[in-house]
Amino acid sequence: MPGTSADLVILAHLPDAENRHLSDQADLESSWGEEHSRIAIEDRIRQTRLSGYAVNPGLVVEGSGGLAAAVFDELGRPQWALSLPGVQTRLGGERSTQLGERLTREAHALTRRMARR
Repeated sequence: MPGTSADLVILAHLPDAENRHLSDQADLESSWGEEHSRIAIEDRIRQTRLSGYAVNPGLVVEGSGGLAAAVFDELGRPQWALSLPGVQTRLGGERSTQLGERLTREAHALTRRMARR
């Protein structure tokens, strides 16, 4: 289950059944608090699927955030993540959108380059 933006972006790109199976095995809320409840994680998965990239607004380490975009294997499954960690105040607002979109483009370019090998 996700703790980082890289974890979240990979989880968001898995098939729903696999995603549910992994969710059923984890209870992050008891260790990490309500921001890691199943409902909160499912909401971040929906947001990630809509935008194409994941945002971690300081959920693991206060003041430290991150963005991530999935890199896919030859079968179209998410296997890796291209991530951009940073100080949360530098990753918020419009900058988050710009960086997330750029990160997604670069992750897709990396996926294409790897497919040609």
